[in-house]
Amino acid sequence: MPYITVTALSHPGLRRDHNEDSLVVGPWTLCGTVTENPQTLVFPLGRPLVVAVADGMGGQPAGEVASSIVVRRLASLGPALDSEDAVRDALMLCNHAVYAAADRDPELSTMGTTVAGVVVLEEELIVFNVGDSRVLDANPAGEGDGGGGPMGTPAGTDETLHQLSVDDSPPPARGRRTTSIVTQSLGGAPSFSAITPHVSASPLIPGERMVVCTDGLTDPVLEDQIDEVLRAHDGGRAVFELWKAAMDAGGPDNVTIALVAVVA
Repeated sequence: MPYITVTALSHPGLRRDHNEDSLVVGPWTLCGTVTENPQTLVFPLGRPLVVAVADGMGGQPAGEVASSIVVRRLASLGPALDSEDAVRDALMLCNHAVYAAADRDPELSTMGTTVAGVVVLEEELIVFNVGDSRVLDANPAGEGDGGGGPMGTPAGTDETLHQLSVDDSPPPARGRRTTSIVTQSLGGAPSFSAITPHVSASPLIPGERMVVCTDGLTDPVLEDQIDEVLRAHDGGRAVFELWKAAMDAGGPDNVTIALVAVVA
């Protein structure tokens, strides 16, 4: 019988004194915690399973509070996330929840967070994000139902890594590969600001793997290196090697990684 494995890790990096990232995997949440050893959870395929990361915005107060509000709200709403509209509505509720918490406590004013993740349904994959945290399709080319590669890529192609989320960020400055600026987030402004979440659905491919991560991975580590790790490893070893690559690159930010695999 098909099932889903989720292997995850969260770490503050080498330059931050605390972790503002949060993670949700089904009913389970991890908020501001340090886990150098990847943890693996197994779920049956069928009911909606939400897996998402939230990255508290650096330079703003209480980023860890904003990110924890979002993942806990997604955990409670998770069983009802059975369509694109349901996911879109849930993200809007999360946005309202962050602003409402900020309104109740002046010390939380302007706190904000990004979010990115997937909802795995029995026959469908829903991808969503607000901000610059990412969802990457890491299905090896030539694998999956019918011999296709990631999200329908023809068999025999060399492509493994493919970004499914849509970055809410302006083009980086000349000579730079990334930018820390985001054009929308959950919370993050002095007064309420509506969001336009990126939400898309596609058929679920048996054998598919997705990486859900904060920019603590994708900013310092080149896509080619992420791709190389995912070609060589799976499960806990893959997540550990991705984390190690971020640390070897200086560990400039909190990093949270979840590897989602649909096992036929």
